Amino acid sequence: MHSPTPIRLVSVAEMRALEQCADRRGLSYERMMHNAGAGAAEALLRHLGKPQRVVALIGPGNNGGDGLVCAAHLARQGVEVRAYLLRARDPDLDAVWREVAQAISVSLVLADDPDLNTLRCWLAECDVVLDALLGIGVSRPISGDLQRLLAVLAERRAAPPAVALVALDGVTGMNYDTGALDPCAVPADLTLTFHAPKRGHYQMPAAQASGKLVVVPIGIDALCPDVPIAVALADAAQVRAHLPQRRPDAHKGDHGRVWVIGGCADYVGAPTLAALAAYRVGAGLVTLAVPQCVWPIAGARCPEATFVPPAEDVGALGPSAARLIAERLSQARAQDVVLLGPGMGQAPQTGEALARLCAVLRERGSPIVCDADALNWLAKQSQWHRLLPPQSVLTPHPGEMARLCATDVSAVQADRVGWALRAAQQWGHVVVLKGAYPVIASPQGTGLVLPFANPVLAVAGTGDVLAGCIAGFMAQGCLPLHAALCGAFVHARAGQAWRDQHGDAGLLASDLLALLPDVLRELRVGP
Repeated sequence: MHSPTPIRLVSVAEMRALEQCADRRGLSYERMMHNAGAGAAEALLRHLGKPQRVVALIGPGNNGGDGLVCAAHLARQGVEVRAYLLRARDPDLDAVWREVAQAISVSLVLADDPDLNTLRCWLAECDVVLDALLGIGVSRPISGDLQRLLAVLAERRAAPPAVALVALDGVTGMNYDTGALDPCAVPADLTLTFHAPKRGHYQMPAAQASGKLVVVPIGIDALCPDVPIAVALADAAQVRAHLPQRRPDAHKGDHGRVWVIGGCADYVGAPTLAALAAYRVGAGLVTLAVPQCVWPIAGARCPEATFVPPAEDVGALGPSAARLIAERLSQARAQDVVLLGPGMGQAPQTGEALARLCAVLRERGSPIVCDADALNWLAKQSQWHRLLPPQSVLTPHPGEMARLCATDVSAVQADRVGWALRAAQQWGHVVVLKGAYPVIASPQGTGLVLPFANPVLAVAGTGDVLAGCIAGFMAQGCLPLHAALCGAFVHARAGQAWRDQHGDAGLLASDLLALLPDVLRELRVGP
């Protein structure tokens, strides 16, 4: 089964490469601008209806040109349009301005409105504002006249009656690669982005400031399908293409075994959540290797699991337990999946156990999912990524990712896609960077962004469920990258289903478990 073509998320450099390619193949920049402006006008009318009066805020560059074309098309549809220009445009040099100026009934340059009083009056009288001030090529801090203009726009947005703000390509002040947002940026209700979403549209805070995101084709798609794009938006069709198939005559051994190694006296529930999640997504067998203090909870909550009896009971796994687990693993099938880390804790003896287990697993080439304190221990080791078998799956939250990358959380959060892509390539492992709009990055330099930002999942234990889902899919034969995609998507969709029913808070991680089979069924049935 072939995976369907996903929606691509382009970087600034990739968008420029696409435009250059289209220009070489006969679609001029001027024609792309006309297509963008005309398409934006149609999309605006389709999503907002026909406004009475529009104020178009026009920048000096190509984004402003897109806005002028859009404004002209709206005017031809009978909308009263006023164009407010940040800088004057020379009709002798600007063919687009020369062409559309006659269609726009009223225009004004900011230099002729030094106190911005005319702008205030226009904004008070309109029902839609078009933000066509800055496009993808600008990322410097906002200051000067543009800062003053945006301050007036922010005042109007905060005052009744309501006025809709429509951004062309992106909100002025957003970084199209990282999703960073200038403090002066004014959030939009509707963003009409050209050709494809940009990476920044699916990274906070720009994602939240974009409002409803609509893609406007500009004629590039058919001309440049061969331009490589590294990142795509994950969707249900992709997941469906990689879900494990189940034969009517199958038995439990056909669906793989997951070994969950973790737990300590402080975190007795984490390995059990992971084990149950692996079962809920279809794994045939789950074995728990946990300290004896975890047994009563794990045995009561997950009677379907088998156990590796620990060699000692010190409240955490230690070297003796690691030797016993290694012996049991030596008798296991090579394709058995090991989930390392849920609730493991950071006791010194646990570090010794992890060192031994990683050496054994590396030698065996076992498929591994690393989570939680296994990641924290790895981050303290030199050249840690070489301690794991290639193509292991790592599931860090932003704090763990920062430790693995020897940086700080704010740096990771400022460019989630970039950090995940670079790390996966450098380490040779699949990275699942958790958080709003999770990122899945492969060692080959490609990535997927999940279209989910769900605050209900910000609660203890949901990461253990996620790790169990990924391990469960891997045990059923999914390649590491596909297991990460299926596990993360099913987990996120389950969280969304709970949120739709109950709201933004109150989820227990265990609530997700019963929802996982329902999500799988819906995905298999399809639209």
